[in-house]
Amino acid sequence: MAGKKNQNLLQIIQNFQTKKIMVIGDLMVDEYLWGKVTRLSPEAPVPIVDLESESLRFGGASNVALNLKSLGCEPVIIGMIGNDRMGDSFRGLLNEHKIQDTGLLVSTDRPTTVKTRVIGDNQHLARIDREVTSYITGKDIEKAKETIQKQINGCEAVILQDYNKGFLPAELIRYSIQIATEKGLIITVDPKFINFKEYKNCTLFKPNIKEASQALARVIKSGEEIKKAGSDLLELLNTQSVLLTLGAQGMALFEKNKDMIHIPTRTRKVADVSGAGDTVISTITAALSGGADYAEAAYLANRAAGIVCEEVGIVPIEKEILMDNLKQGSE
Repeated sequence: MAGKKNQNLLQIIQNFQTKKIMVIGDLMVDEYLWGKVTRLSPEAPVPIVDLESESLRFGGASNVALNLKSLGCEPVIIGMIGNDRMGDSFRGLLNEHKIQDTGLLVSTDRPTTVKTRVIGDNQHLARIDREVTSYITGKDIEKAKETIQKQINGCEAVILQDYNKGFLPAELIRYSIQIATEKGLIITVDPKFINFKEYKNCTLFKPNIKEASQALARVIKSGEEIKKAGSDLLELLNTQSVLLTLGAQGMALFEKNKDMIHIPTRTRKVADVSGAGDTVISTITAALSGGADYAEAAYLANRAAGIVCEEVGIVPIEKEILMDNLKQGSE
């Protein structure tokens, strides 16, 4: 039987149903080629994979949007695809998952970002990346600003999902935070290293420990080093909260003028950590939009991450599974 804390979390999930949440960031397609290895190539010392099946899945910021959708929210994607076959496939995935495409920008000189993974006999043999990672400029930035302005009405929150693939130059980061602030929206950030310090004045900033260590130019390992890092990030970015993800150690939540809260990982058996960060930022943003405080939102996101880490491959968190977990689990 769920305790009082879990009952509160269940109510928060009900509260954020159908909330519109904007996701601004680098869109990707994850392509998987599955097959059997029967021999080595006579041309080079590499395996020959006899293709048996292939699949396309959301990657990058689009996986965050998929997590939001599976939680019951209405994601509004702002990002760029290419005028190419994979761009068409991306639209097909949006249609399949009933996610609107009105925030898509189409580039004539940049391809759709695709990560192709070759799997032979259930072993990951190779990955091929198709991408342009230089930052968008000029007319593309202006078009992105116009699109955000048109699509942001009715949104409860904005997620900035940065993979250093070029869609979030500093100018667009600052604009996104400014317009969301003016409208009184929740602003959450999943950063990468290059523009790490541009994300000032957000609601919640969620780096992992490696990114924080790079940005602060120091080792972060001990409990005291973690506490100092969180405190420094709150001040450096003037953010309301910092959620520092610590891998197997769980998460550390920091708020101004409050003690750090350590949230241990809940994963019983780790099968695959891929996509867990996407699940965390989507769940915590949904929870905040549903009226959760920072601690409640972090606890819920930790639950969700624990569930998806027990699955093989990148999978979104399902609302029903998360709710069942809360109903059955201890606080």
